[in-house]
Amino acid sequence: MSDVQSRLRGSIVPLVTPFEADGELDTASLRRLIEHHVAQGSHGISVTGTTGEPGALTLDERLHVLCVAAEALDGRLPFVPGTGTHQLPETIAITRRAAELGADAALVIVPYYARPTQEGLYAWYSSLAEAVDIPILMYNIPSRTGVELAPETVGRLFRDVPNIIGMKEASPDFAHANFVLRETGPEFLLFSGLETLCFPLLAIGGAGFISVTANLVPREIARMYEAVQEGAWDEARDLHYRLLDLNDVVLTETNPTAVKWLMSQQGVIGSTLRAPLAPLSQLGQQKVRKAAASWNLLEKTR
Repeated sequence: MSDVQSRLRGSIVPLVTPFEADGELDTASLRRLIEHHVAQGSHGISVTGTTGEPGALTLDERLHVLCVAAEALDGRLPFVPGTGTHQLPETIAITRRAAELGADAALVIVPYYARPTQEGLYAWYSSLAEAVDIPILMYNIPSRTGVELAPETVGRLFRDVPNIIGMKEASPDFAHANFVLRETGPEFLLFSGLETLCFPLLAIGGAGFISVTANLVPREIARMYEAVQEGAWDEARDLHYRLLDLNDVVLTETNPTAVKWLMSQQGVIGSTLRAPLAPLSQLGQQKVRKAAASWNLLEKTR
């Protein structure tokens, strides 16, 4: 097992991208968020993934967020930025920049909109991996891309392409994760991208999770992984069930709408989203408030 494979474990936080009220990037808040997660015991940081609204960022903005995050982290935690787009040359360019900035791995989403075949997906990931000098975590999220990486394709890529080392699994079909690990074996780093599957995935050999809820309760999300590593399964299971309601509401009205609203209520960041996302509705706010109350998440923290 490589050094990178041994380091990339536990709770890798998929950070929101903070914006000023006028919609400009709020890099000061991004730096504060990173310091917060280092202090709270998160095991890694990711930016410009789904939670970071990458589709609403210009290419220059996306590269700037990568630079700011890499500088703020300064190697203190593993850095796994999202670098995927629907265009292969652009994905290669962003991934190369991540490598130049010292990222530990790149998180690359299945190309969206095109709905490629499995052979197309194999060619996409193998071409990308051969063009860059950085480990790759694939990102399977069929709800966003319209197509799923089949377990057989994942296994083939892992066997054939040395720098493909794992995947973020955001398929709601838990059987899919089981078949992926059967195809790949224990050295493949499978991270849960669905909040309710974070704990169950550890039981079948998962490496950890990239969970939006960690933006809100980073210490507890990290602890769930640590408890399992210590053999404290009952503690981890209790955390899993305690987190269920919060995990359920963080995806209200499309991620990251709810989590950004909650963080703005805490005074951590502003609530600004970029089009086409809309502010959390009154009904959505009521739903989120109810789940957040038991965690005291509506108390000002800034």
